[in-house]
Amino acid sequence: PMNEAKEKLARIVSETAQRGGLLIIPAFAVGRTQDVVYHLHELMESKQIPSMPVYVDSPLATNVTEIFRQHPECYDEETEKLLLQDGGQDPFGFDMLTYTRSTEESKRLNDLRKPAIIISASGMCEGGRVLHHLRRNIGNPKTTVLFVGYQAENTLGRKLLQGDKIARIYGEEYEVRARMEEIDGYSAHADGGELLDFIAAIPNKP
Repeated sequence: PMNEAKEKLARIVSETAQRGGLLIIPAFAVGRTQDVVYHLHELMESKQIPSMPVYVDSPLATNVTEIFRQHPECYDEETEKLLLQDGGQDPFGFDMLTYTRSTEESKRLNDLRKPAIIISASGMCEGGRVLHHLRRNIGNPKTTVLFVGYQAENTLGRKLLQGDKIARIYGEEYEVRARMEEIDGYSAHADGGELLDFIAAIPNKP
């Protein structure tokens, strides 16, 4: 359930901050990234997690989030309530949040020395900027890698979740000392019950 997913997210963020480490979230650019950003905003506003910088390091996710931002008429009641509590702030653009577009901006994240959250694609760690962050930080026991989406068999993401102690990234091997966590409540796919509800609502069924 989503409330349990948010509680687990709050715990993981808080524990990582206490250790003084980075929280790296490999996330799919469409949907999943925006869900996580929205909940981080909620949790910081309600003081359930400490305020810390959040970086969305994915050009596609940045572009998709702009589409979310341009269509507030699609927000549900919960999102509108958050906006009112937050003085009308953008839920995808709160104070601690930074979107990186350029390669130079992404590389500057290598210099982070304080607790921070990096959300970056790809979600299964098979390409994209997240690999650079993993390569640099996966050997640090203060680092947490949080998976919020399905990890297909034989992907780097699945291997890390299964407890592999060596990660092969860009042809080189790195010792895995970072902590691995998983939240499966963010899945964007309908389950059996939701598929049946969808079909039940069709007047003229195929």
